[in-house]
Amino acid sequence: GSRFVRQASRRERRFWLQTMQQAGMQRPFPPSGYPHPGMQQMPQRMHPYGGQMRPAGGSESSRSKRKKKKVADRILPQRVRDLVPESQAYMDLLAFERKLDSTIMRKRLDIQEALKRPMKQKRKLRVFLSNTFYPAKPDAEGEEEGNVASWELRVEGRLLDDGIATKHDSHKTKRKFSSFFKSLVIELDRELYGPDNHLVEWHRTLTTQETDGFQVKRPGDRDVRCTVLLMLDYQTKKAQPSSFQQPPQYKLDPRLARLLGIHTQTRPVVINALWQYIKTHKLQDAHEREYINCDRYLQQIFECPRMKFSEIPQRLSPLLLPPDPIVINHIISCSGPDHKKTACYDIDVEVDDTLKTQMNSFLLSTASQQEIATLDNKIHETVETINQLKVQRDFMLGFAKEPQSFINQWLESQCRDLKTMTDVVGSPEEERHAEFYHLPWAGEAVCRYFYGKVQQKRAELEQALSVRNT
Repeated sequence: GSRFVRQASRRERRFWLQTMQQAGMQRPFPPSGYPHPGMQQMPQRMHPYGGQMRPAGGSESSRSKRKKKKVADRILPQRVRDLVPESQAYMDLLAFERKLDSTIMRKRLDIQEALKRPMKQKRKLRVFLSNTFYPAKPDAEGEEEGNVASWELRVEGRLLDDGIATKHDSHKTKRKFSSFFKSLVIELDRELYGPDNHLVEWHRTLTTQETDGFQVKRPGDRDVRCTVLLMLDYQTKKAQPSSFQQPPQYKLDPRLARLLGIHTQTRPVVINALWQYIKTHKLQDAHEREYINCDRYLQQIFECPRMKFSEIPQRLSPLLLPPDPIVINHIISCSGPDHKKTACYDIDVEVDDTLKTQMNSFLLSTASQQEIATLDNKIHETVETINQLKVQRDFMLGFAKEPQSFINQWLESQCRDLKTMTDVVGSPEEERHAEFYHLPWAGEAVCRYFYGKVQQKRAELEQALSVRNT
């Protein structure tokens, strides 16, 4: 128990010693004749009013300590706030900063959750169908290219620019026309070009190179009826991670489409719309909540009066069909020489929302965080300096009010701290005086001292004799 008390008192003394060190006071050397075992290793000197003098290699440890600073280190002590009433404005700013940090963190989490979902916006894709007729040249000989009349059909397109999209996409690469489609088929007049040459097909593969348009050239000098079939690619780009891909879209059965007001959509959207219809018309069974009581429209579609929630995806599968291609009927005119004729068609397509790029850049930006960290370090250092100045002020005020008692108390404290640091046993200051050795216990202590010495010598002799006998 006494050992525990000594350790506790040592910790308390070290605390006050560190407090005095922050005040900039050096430890006094003991007076002459002061017993100080191990005193040759004196503690490091203190810089006046500046804390402990650190060696040049201590910068790394100080950097590591700076990294471990907490928010509580920026709070001014109540004693400082009492001395400086204007510091309350700083505390109000700290409270506002905590609210702002929590709001920003919550928004960042919301943005991260939003980025996990596909973000699309509707845009207009303008498709240009242009054809040019090249009549036969009368002076051409043999099988030269201009000897036979021909026409050329070009299928091109681009996104229509709106104000918002142009502002955000000006720095981005324009998306290729072919990237919007999964396949493209041009069907020419079968009577003119026969069963083997009337189809022109393009289908996307894993190695497809994107292009800005398609070109078809055929011989002929008569107007040609053609049909252009465009199958939109509802999937996202293959370069994106699978977790961010757009789910495929389906065309709904006509009866289900009329009921839900949806023509082509993804499976999750269709299930959600069906659930909204069930909730609106209160079709969920009141006693068995996992069942749905179908009304007459759902009975016609699903062909059952009652079904479980878990059966909805399975029953929806036959009602979800591949989406229809976009059909464009066009006439390739061969009336005028070298005359280009163009027709335009607008198609609704879904593209990545421009806001997604901004949200990504916001999450990945580190410039503001570095600036905030720099300002936080400055605040920590300023608050630490204020605390040191407060300790120095208290030290000086105590000395100014009662110099004598303050110095006596401080010397006693320094003496106790010195004993703690050097592990001195007993009371060296009292042992310097002769009266210390005339106390009642001194005689018994001398007897015990000599008894211990005799026992020590006796043990040494016995050990020496036993060694000689052996």
